[in-house]
Amino acid sequence: MEQYMLGTILATLLGIIGVYVFFLKKNGAKNNNDIGASTTTTTTNIDGECRSGEHSGNADVIIVGAGVAGAALAYTLGKDGRQIRVIERDLTEPDRIVGELLQPGGYLKLMELGLEDCVEKIDAQRVFGYALFKGGKNTRLSYPLEKFHSDVAGRSFHNGRFIQMMREKAATLPNVQLEQGSVTSLLEEKGAVKGVLFKNKSGEETKAYAPLTIVCDGCFSNLRRTLCEPKVEVPSCFVGLILENCQLPYVNHGHVILGDPSPVLFYQISSTEVRCLVDVPGQKVPSITSGEMANYLKTMVAPQVPTELHDAFIAAVDNGNIRTMPNRSMPAAPHPTPGALLMGDAFNMRHPLTGGGMTVALSDIVVLRNLLKPLRDLHDAPTLCKYLECFYTLRKPVASTINTLAGALYKVFSASSDEARTEMRQACFDYLSLGGVFSTGPVALLSGLNPRPLSLVCHFFAVAIYGVGRLLLPFPSPKRMWIGVRLIYSASGIIFPIIKAEGFRQMFFPNTVPAYYRTPPE
Repeated sequence: MEQYMLGTILATLLGIIGVYVFFLKKNGAKNNNDIGASTTTTTTNIDGECRSGEHSGNADVIIVGAGVAGAALAYTLGKDGRQIRVIERDLTEPDRIVGELLQPGGYLKLMELGLEDCVEKIDAQRVFGYALFKGGKNTRLSYPLEKFHSDVAGRSFHNGRFIQMMREKAATLPNVQLEQGSVTSLLEEKGAVKGVLFKNKSGEETKAYAPLTIVCDGCFSNLRRTLCEPKVEVPSCFVGLILENCQLPYVNHGHVILGDPSPVLFYQISSTEVRCLVDVPGQKVPSITSGEMANYLKTMVAPQVPTELHDAFIAAVDNGNIRTMPNRSMPAAPHPTPGALLMGDAFNMRHPLTGGGMTVALSDIVVLRNLLKPLRDLHDAPTLCKYLECFYTLRKPVASTINTLAGALYKVFSASSDEARTEMRQACFDYLSLGGVFSTGPVALLSGLNPRPLSLVCHFFAVAIYGVGRLLLPFPSPKRMWIGVRLIYSASGIIFPIIKAEGFRQMFFPNTVPAYYRTPPE
């Protein structure tokens, strides 16, 4: 008992020292490059185009993009009676390797928006938690769903099928118009956005006007530069495969392998298909065409895959349908602009390891819908812009919790040559394996069911303190004490820059931000 008390006291002191040292040595902001800008092109493929009846007069809201955020927003605002015009570059079914897991918190928002039927009839799979694998050991982490309706769970699916269902649902509203076109720029007049300039599917330049333009054109947005301060980081790339006719070790659970050099994910996206995402650090991946990628997957990744999935993994590699996707991270740094608003991945991105992107987008839509609902007229752009500044604060509990957790977990789950980081990684696995509040607390944060930033920080440093305790017991040696100090310092270096990017005041004390109390204009 005395050794335990000594270890606890020393761990606490080391924690305080580590945080103090971190603040003394913390570097300035990193040099971030915006690689998200791209040039859109006109598409002529219109198979599967969703249409709704034409309406007369100008729209109340123009939505650029009809992905998860754009389609859900179109239906939500259209259901409130507004005239909505959606302009999407390509209305055919998307084919992506991300955006395939909706957390339970996101499903609750889907229900709140009346879109829960969009995960039906697409062979979506229910998800009840995660399984972690490390060094031959594994542990199961279940979502804390006891207090919710039996239908509430995560959902995994083909991203394109889900988006098409939401587009079709939005198009059933007579006041929602979906059309195919590539938006090239925003139309501005006297500092306010009045609409957009776009090329329709025939290649003709056309102008569309509305008192409010909402840009949801995704991670490759070519419009975000004028509406936010884009600081895009690409910490890694996902290599995507589909495993067929195999069964996961834990049915209806996502699987995370804490591999070397970084995590590997498996989750069911249909009754016969398992998605595999291999994280490759950095912006470059081995060449697919030369066979370098297949060799990497077979020699480096396959030995770390659970035995139940090994043969199916090798077969998927041999099949050759290997795809890649850069993983982007971008904190929300808006430039409030009269007449325009950014949403979705065009506005805010986080590492997709935790599958929280759609949850953040749907939560943002709920916040925006509630803010716009009491407004009859959107034409006073400066007043509306001032009022909507509260959107950036009201979204913070959900967005900042998921963003911070995604960034922190990716760094903790990645292998490192640093002893302190290695100890932190092992401590995280062991902490989650304890069960009870030690697993349900972090999983509630990850799933969007408990959007509390303070709870996230407490659990994060509890993992660090737990790791230090493991080092100091049964007897603290000088080397272990030094590793413990570095562990706390490393943990601080992981989470505090993310919190700084999210905004400390908005994240932890939103009610002290003046915009928090904005009332709807008359």
